[in-house]
Amino acid sequence: MADDTQVSFLTQETFDRLAAELEALSTTGREEIAKRIEAAREEGDLKENGGYHAAKDEQGKQEARIRTLTAMLRDAVVGEAPQSNGVVEPGTVISAIIAGDEERFLLGSREIAANSELDVYSESSPLGAAIIGLKIGEKTTYQAPNGRDISVEITGVDTYTGE
Repeated sequence: MADDTQVSFLTQETFDRLAAELEALSTTGREEIAKRIEAAREEGDLKENGGYHAAKDEQGKQEARIRTLTAMLRDAVVGEAPQSNGVVEPGTVISAIIAGDEERFLLGSREIAANSELDVYSESSPLGAAIIGLKIGEKTTYQAPNGRDISVEITGVDTYTGE
């Protein structure tokens, strides 16, 4: 899946959860990593210090998550999922026949569907970009990363209810 920093909407619950995560990572998370790096640094030779390298790697991942959350929260529209009007848009649950198989998924950010069993596709993914704006019954194709053309027929567009 593509990077999901282009969030169209977040529920208030998801926004609050992500804001709390960002606050924790930006404060106590950074302090804890800095202490672990300093403790590992004091162990001596950094070239062969596995604890130091592991802590630095974790620090890099944490900083990337902070950047992702910052962008996501900055660009978010907070509220309820858009009411389905039969048109594919971010935040709707799509039923489609993809390459002959019936699938049901949320179009949007995986952060929204954290407690859901639904698969999630970003609107900037090849599939998502191909189906935005389509109506029930419309067909299109998109190119998969392997270069193969994949057929899609929209069979349903529903309001996301969090399930």
